[in-house]
Amino acid sequence: MKPLDPRLLRHARAARGYVVLTAVFGVLTAALVVAQALLIAAVLAPAIQGDLTTLGAAGTSVGLLVLVVALRSAASWAQERFAVRAAARTIAELRESVVAHAVRLGPRRLAGGEGADVATLTTRGLDALEPYFVRYLPQLLLAVTVTPATLLVVLGLDWVSAAVIAGTIPLVPIFMILVGQMTAGTSERRLVVVQQLGNQVLDLLTGLPTLRAYGRERGPRARVRALGDANRRATMGTLRIAFLSGMVLELLTTLAVALVAVGIGLRLVHGDGITLEAGLAVLILAPEVYLPLRQVGAQFHASTDGLAAADRAFAVLDEPVPPRGTTPAPDLRGAIIRFDGLTVRAGDRATDAPAGLDAQVTCDGRVVALVGPSGSGKSTTALTMLGLLPADAGAVTVTGAGSDGPVDVSDLEPESWWRQITWLPQRPLVGPGTILDIARGATDASDDDVAEAACATGLDAVVRDLPDGWTSAVGRAGAGLSVGQRQRLALTAALLDRSTPLVVLDEPTAHLDARGEEGVLAALATLREQGRTVVVIAHRTAVVALADDVVHVSAKAHA
Repeated sequence: MKPLDPRLLRHARAARGYVVLTAVFGVLTAALVVAQALLIAAVLAPAIQGDLTTLGAAGTSVGLLVLVVALRSAASWAQERFAVRAAARTIAELRESVVAHAVRLGPRRLAGGEGADVATLTTRGLDALEPYFVRYLPQLLLAVTVTPATLLVVLGLDWVSAAVIAGTIPLVPIFMILVGQMTAGTSERRLVVVQQLGNQVLDLLTGLPTLRAYGRERGPRARVRALGDANRRATMGTLRIAFLSGMVLELLTTLAVALVAVGIGLRLVHGDGITLEAGLAVLILAPEVYLPLRQVGAQFHASTDGLAAADRAFAVLDEPVPPRGTTPAPDLRGAIIRFDGLTVRAGDRATDAPAGLDAQVTCDGRVVALVGPSGSGKSTTALTMLGLLPADAGAVTVTGAGSDGPVDVSDLEPESWWRQITWLPQRPLVGPGTILDIARGATDASDDDVAEAACATGLDAVVRDLPDGWTSAVGRAGAGLSVGQRQRLALTAALLDRSTPLVVLDEPTAHLDARGEEGVLAALATLREQGRTVVVIAHRTAVVALADDVVHVSAKAHA
């Protein structure tokens, strides 16, 4: 990533105003630095020389100096304050853009562990951008404003010192580039290790109930510890290079300022073409010439993690989004959904799942069960029907009642299509809110209606076991409820929301016991009585027995 990547300004609106504001602060700081140096020299020179005729005017210079110092302190405070705010806004905008773009890319893009990469990137990864905004970027803009401004003033005061500074300044960026290349590599490796650790932890948390059921929850402990140790080593390696590079830059600029000071001292001793006031001003300005460059090198290492994460974020944002349909979806009541030779490649496996599926779903209040062995593509079939996954071969079409002909699902406008469908995955996301509010949703269902629906799904038993009953609070992503309890709550909400003629359920009994299964069967019967069509991915025989139609889904391995 470049020091100021145009993609950052393109994707984060808050960054644009911040860059302009920082440039203004840079010009102001340059003027204040020069004024401060000249005023200090004007105050000290007469005092050192004992010139009584000019000591009277020193009071005015001291007053101006106090004002300049106060203004410089205020400018630094305002710069950092706006930097923190701009960093928070920019990170929030980037995080929102990456998540929204990843969703538009579809489930296939997020499969195979890449979803966990995006999760790690949009949380801890992008948070590392704050040092870039608060520390690095202001110093970069100060290097563009303060360094040339102070060098021009030095040139006007003493051309010999200006020549020494101009000859030593190029050494600073050269060492910065050499050290920066080493740091960039270590930061990239550290980000990879952090993403691997995040993937491992997310996978572990997802499969923890299964691991505990089989008594294997302690198995991944060694792998997580190894990744944690790798993260620690990578972090310490980055810090080691940062400290060493800071020492190199400090030593280099200290020697350069010492050369200027020695030259000024020798010429003052011999009275060779420089006044004491000019010499003092040059001596005060010399460190200010190098300071922004030195700080750019030092703060670059604190921002490399954020720069690496931003580069990954831009890689996600630059991926082309599949085209979206524009045809309004027909009314699903009485419509026919057909699967004509539907074939979808199963991720990175050499398998088609489903493979050449031919089936029909008539939306007239029927229960249709998708059955087949694990890995045959039942969930993929549902995602393709929803328009979330593209078909590699064949098509899914919908023919509305009284319409001219079938329309491919991929050509439908997603919003008008999804508005007519209720989709409940294996792990439904609910909350935040109270159980009563989540179950009622946007409907005007009465408390009696909610209680009746809860009785059909078994949610009433869950509510009775909670200390606050219907007013029990549910956190984000259903925090506070088990997976089975979230399924019952989501089923209850689906029963109450009768605006969708099609309900798609992905193994609703996967995390339930026999009693919970009875609740799901009752909910399916209630949905059918409401005249709504249910497409359910089923493994258990009780669900299949309840279905009006059974569709067998199979996979085919490539030779």
